[in-house]
Amino acid sequence: MPLFIHDISAALYLSAAMGWEVLWGLILGFTLSAMVDALVSKAEMQRLLPDASARSITRASLLGAASSSCSYAAVAVARSLFRKGGDFTAAMAFQFASTNLVIELGILLVVLMGWSFGAAEFVGGPIMIALLVVMFRFFLRPHMVRTARKQADRGLQGRMEGHAGMATMAKTGSWRDRLASEEGWDAISHYFVMNWSMLWKEIAVGLLISGTLGALVPNSFWHVVLFTGDPVLSKLWGPVIGPLIAVASFTCSIGNVPLAAVLWNGGISFGGVVAFIFGDLIILPILNIYRKYYGLRMAAFLAVTFYVAMVLAALALEVLFGAAGIVPAARSANVGEVAFSLNYTTVLNVIMLLLAGWLYRRYRRTGGPEMMRAMESGGGDGPHHHGG
Repeated sequence: MPLFIHDISAALYLSAAMGWEVLWGLILGFTLSAMVDALVSKAEMQRLLPDASARSITRASLLGAASSSCSYAAVAVARSLFRKGGDFTAAMAFQFASTNLVIELGILLVVLMGWSFGAAEFVGGPIMIALLVVMFRFFLRPHMVRTARKQADRGLQGRMEGHAGMATMAKTGSWRDRLASEEGWDAISHYFVMNWSMLWKEIAVGLLISGTLGALVPNSFWHVVLFTGDPVLSKLWGPVIGPLIAVASFTCSIGNVPLAAVLWNGGISFGGVVAFIFGDLIILPILNIYRKYYGLRMAAFLAVTFYVAMVLAALALEVLFGAAGIVPAARSANVGEVAFSLNYTTVLNVIMLLLAGWLYRRYRRTGGPEMMRAMESGGGDGPHHHGG
């Protein structure tokens, strides 16, 4: 077999193996996320985010964590909140939480890399948001916000505006009533399929990039790039370069996790992994959306402040988790070497695939495809009678 055919086969196998390893976690995460989206009303979020006070920022962070989204959808929802009267800083806090404090991301980190990385997500997210708020208070000027609001009100299209409309749509009754109703489960099925439709490309690209790097790039390359020969320099360099690797990879949200596992095995520091995961909000396509939404000056401001917050939060986690002795000593992230065997992963995958099939069938039977077409055409409101 020619060498390049062997290399391609090895990369594709590793990509598929990693996909199989995380499949049950993805389905479980998307199901839980869909339940939160369908059952928790966020129609009045902009009223709850009137300013940049500690109360508003806390609300924004909690609402964002309960509104897990891909990065593109989170950015669209944040602009929607801002246009409807929400505070800009609170909207950005919501955006950060919506991509970095979410169920499915935590599950994948635990499955592929271990519980300490999942814990780092939920500890680092609030630290990063707090740093962002402090920088906004020092450097964000009122005239910059006024200019950004004027640009936002132009309503230029980015991606996922339909999701933004659906996320802020009114829901009737309590969450318990919706959970016990047929309409509630119809809405859950709609959100489940919608989340997959938003993220499957990012997940696939992330797996392909990770499989290619894992199969073809030797660890010796990462050791040089990441300065693994100097433990102190490596811990400082990892958080600096982590977000920049995310920018170069173009993947976002949970699509970053498989590549994070490859980087960890290759020698990047614990803080570097965290910074890389957080870097999904400054990849080049999203920076371009910031430019459309808020103007070039605000896009540049967000790029710099987001990057600094990511680096500082990752450095803080390196110190905190290191002092607590919970940074893993072994670099043994699961990148699929033992996939496709009859084990607990296979059993969980089969169970979750049956659940996914049931939800997809419900989605088809209750007007889901029509709702999706409306979202893709910019309608975005979804079927009100399904409670979503």
